[in-house]
Amino acid sequence: MSDKADAQIDAVADMRAFRDIKTHLKVLARSSPEDKYILVLGIQTCEGVVAVTGDGTNDAPALTKADVGFAMGITGTDVAKGACDIILLDDNFTSIVVALKYGRNVYDNVRKFIQFQLTVNVVAMAIVFFGSLILKETPLNAVQMLWVNLIMDTFAALALATEAPYDSILDRQPYKKSDPICTE
Repeated sequence: MSDKADAQIDAVADMRAFRDIKTHLKVLARSSPEDKYILVLGIQTCEGVVAVTGDGTNDAPALTKADVGFAMGITGTDVAKGACDIILLDDNFTSIVVALKYGRNVYDNVRKFIQFQLTVNVVAMAIVFFGSLILKETPLNAVQMLWVNLIMDTFAALALATEAPYDSILDRQPYKKSDPICTE
């Protein structure tokens, strides 16, 4: 085994050249495990989100380093399955599209639910606070506030949990890790 194979890769050697090439890449196929790992490092350095598929023991470093690692469930090794985040039980690449669609849908629904809850709870607190100042007593007692929360939480959660993913959800770019969960 050569010294180059033993060395740990921890950065892309020429980031300027990588940035130029990165904009043209969509899918990298038939690549070596080292290429996968370098690509993951480079894209993450550029603040991108990376998904990697692999089935062999030598794919484990890239699967571990990626934001989302997909391993093949039928042909994949135990090492690859242990290093990944999602195991494709049918070894079908179209399952990645389904996982992506449902993952984005869940994330969007969580964002909507949090924004909804913040709105409802801020309004409820404002009603109680300003009502107490103006009326000299609280307009809603503790039990009434609990009922408001119970009703609002239950129906909002049901509405968002049953919202099916739509196909155009795949047309947008993924959110960056630094993006806030509440935008407005």
